[in-house]
This record gives sequence, C-alpha cells and structure tokens, in this order.
Amino acid sequence: MTRLETITTIAALRQRLARERAAGRRIGLVPTMGALHEGHLALVDEARAHADLVVMSIFVNPRQFGPSEDFTRYPRNLAHDTALAEARGVQVLFAPEVSEMYGGDEIRIVPGAAAARWEGEFRAGHFEGVLTIVAKLFNIVQPDVAVFGQKDIQQVVLVRRMIEELDFPIALRVLPIVRERDGLARSSRNVYLSPEERQSALALSQALRAVEAAFEAGETDAARLAAAARRVLEAAPGVVVDYIAVADPDRLAPVTEADAGTVVALAARVGATRLIDNVILGDEDV
Repeated sequence: MTRLETITTIAALRQRLARERAAGRRIGLVPTMGALHEGHLALVDEARAHADLVVMSIFVNPRQFGPSEDFTRYPRNLAHDTALAEARGVQVLFAPEVSEMYGGDEIRIVPGAAAARWEGEFRAGHFEGVLTIVAKLFNIVQPDVAVFGQKDIQQVVLVRRMIEELDFPIALRVLPIVRERDGLARSSRNVYLSPEERQSALALSQALRAVEAAFEAGETDAARLAAAARRVLEAAPGVVVDYIAVADPDRLAPVTEADAGTVVALAARVGATRLIDNVILGDEDV
C-alpha cells in the first residue's frame, strides 16, 4: 500500500511537489471536500493512470455554500477519508484550514453567463466560490492533470472554460458518474437521506433513464424530453424539482432540439436534501 503524507500548509505542499517536478514526475490533482465515497476513489484511479504522483485535496470550501446551505453540517471525517485515500494510492493529501486558504476577501474568480443558469440560479455565488478555490488549488499544486467527476456537470463545464480562458497548462480528465447498484448517483449528501427518502431519490436516475429511452426512440424535442423527466420526478413522494435542463455540452445553454452529446441535468430536493444528477445523450464524453 502506498504511504500517504498529509500536508496542511501551502508552503510545505509547494516544497514537497517541487522535489517531484525536479525528478520529472507528472502530478495529478483530485480536488474534493472529503466525505469520500467510491466516486471520489474512481477519480483517484483515473489520476493514477495519468500521473506519477496523486495529490488529493480535502477542503470544505465555505465560499461555495450559501447562507441557508449545509456548510456547518457537511460530513467531515478526516481520519476515515485519509485511510480510504491511502488505500487507493494517494501519495499526498492536502488538508488545509480555512485560514490557510483564505488570507483575504478581495480577489475572486467571477464566471460569466454559464454560471448564472441552472445551479447558479438556485445557489447564488456558488460557482464564484468553486472557481476561486479551484484556481487557487491549480496555482498551489500546478498539476499536469486534474480529475473531476461528471456528476457536477456544470462545475466541469466552468472549470474547463477557466482552464482554457486563463491558460492553465493542465489536462482536464472527466470521469463518468459512479452509481449505486440501484442507480442512485454516489454523493456525500446521500448520508442525509432516511430510508424512505433514499427510495424516493431513485426518481432522479429513473427520470434520466426515461429521457434516454425517449431519445433513443427518436424524440429530440427538448421540452418533451424534459416533460418525460418531470413526470417521473413528480410521481415520487417527497421530491420537489428545482430544474430540468436540456442543454448544450459546451456552455450548458438551453437547446430546443437534442442530439448526441446534449446534456440533460436535473436537481431536486428529497426531503431536506438537495441532489443533482445528469446524463449525456448518446453516451458522448463530457
């Protein structure tokens, strides 16, 4: 088993990684907020396939949580996460305090129109917080490759735009959604669900399967595809729909007609827990 080193300061991490670069090793970054599950560990596997050394960050970023969101109760168990990361082959774990990552509040990454729709409409300021911390991690780690999961599809789209527009010399790898056997997308927030709520939460993946079935049967009208998803979601007890997006894969702008590569993303509240999920029609890569 690979021995893992936990680092909590930016200076120490930079010093550690400078040695790796001097030796000509490729560095992979897996940014997380902890509460690790199989989805996160699959990202580690992907990073290991494309890098010599894998850095995982665990940082619950306060700037991406709204005032009424779950920052204070977001699951945190660093010892458990460390053991999982080490067993999967992470060599360096970066676990800073908030004071280490934020020395001021003057400078932020402000995204454009692609951040204002879908998740951005329901979580004001969320993507500003996400992109700011990701940019900081990119500058601190200077990875050759960074690995993200498709489940946070809007985040992936915006991170890709940031890499391109701000000229980060980083290869972005995006991994398909990792699901439970019954189809529920793996999420750190699944622990909030009661047994009854977890059963209702299956409506998210079932709604997406209904959209895929309609598309494969020849339906391309975006409104009718969204309606197919909505029927499934609204039939599930305790599920309240926030949005159903049928959008292009580059900027997640809404489309009227779907084709291969179109993203169908949705968000819903199951009891007090907000969940997201998505599918790419035609099984195209993100």
